[in-house]
Amino acid sequence: MFLTKKSLLVALTTMGMATSMPALSQSSQVLNLYSARHYQTDEALYSEFTKQTGIKINRIEADDNALFERLKSEGKNSPADVILMVDAARLWRAEIEGLFQPIKSKTLETRIPKNLRSNDLGEGSQWFGFSTRARMIVYNKASMKLENVDTYEKLADPANKGKVCTRSGSHPYMLSLIGAMYERQGEAKTEAWAKGMVANMARSPKGGDTDQIKGVASGECGVALTNTYYLARLMRSTKPEDQAIIAKISWVWPNQASSGTHMNVAGGAVAKNAPNKAAAIKFLEYLASNQAQQYFADGNNEWPAVKSVKTTNPALNQWGSFKQENISIGAIGKNQIYAQKILDRVSYR
Repeated sequence: MFLTKKSLLVALTTMGMATSMPALSQSSQVLNLYSARHYQTDEALYSEFTKQTGIKINRIEADDNALFERLKSEGKNSPADVILMVDAARLWRAEIEGLFQPIKSKTLETRIPKNLRSNDLGEGSQWFGFSTRARMIVYNKASMKLENVDTYEKLADPANKGKVCTRSGSHPYMLSLIGAMYERQGEAKTEAWAKGMVANMARSPKGGDTDQIKGVASGECGVALTNTYYLARLMRSTKPEDQAIIAKISWVWPNQASSGTHMNVAGGAVAKNAPNKAAAIKFLEYLASNQAQQYFADGNNEWPAVKSVKTTNPALNQWGSFKQENISIGAIGKNQIYAQKILDRVSYR
């Protein structure tokens, strides 16, 4: 299930806050954006689009569950033109719930790799990934050995009992990781892995990725999983407390000798009933431009989806190149159904 009673309450509360905002405009010089991205650095991204095109952006920002509920309640009367979401699990869910419409764009088809967009069934792709992030392993340098934590599979080994920390198994970041494992090794092995993870927990799953990193630094956890941009924020921070955390941990690209490190996306789509479709397509094409791709990299520590774009982000450049998992983002999203069933069976909360 995507919505627990608690998350449903949060979603509805957020939706209530969103619906109290003024009605969004419908005009050829207006773009109504529903976004689950909450990064301050995106302000420059949006303002530059308006500067280049003269199209004003009206925004509704909320968590993904609140956006899902709002879009469904608005139905055909929704003013949404573009929907931005993070993670393959969320993009796939929105697609199957009929919140997107397919579009054809030579710009997007040329610049965004096929594995970072939804399947084109002759009508165009429904969504496109505009930036990528990796699921990295971080570990405590004083208490852990690299050779015991250099693959996702090893985290479930008995040698790591009482040392593993993660956020909730049902969080989309985890669902996508497990969906990728399901795609490449099947149900039985994936369930055995999830069961081993539960047995190895240092504490019950809780918090976000930054909390997992802090837990590793404090010694509460020996090893944890995080999306790369959370770690990059700490690496680039000038705060003494953040640098103290970085000094106590190390990190590894998982599965370099086998399947490669799990990758995910942040992406967008044209809303099903977009009143300003032309402006919506223009905005998505803008997100694939060199300038916008650079904003994703330097502003929020995400890799550009457009492979030809070079970054100047010191954290990303420090990491260098690594072997990446080669699985369709669409397949990862679809597999979240099986991932959730596995999590329920092994009580990975």
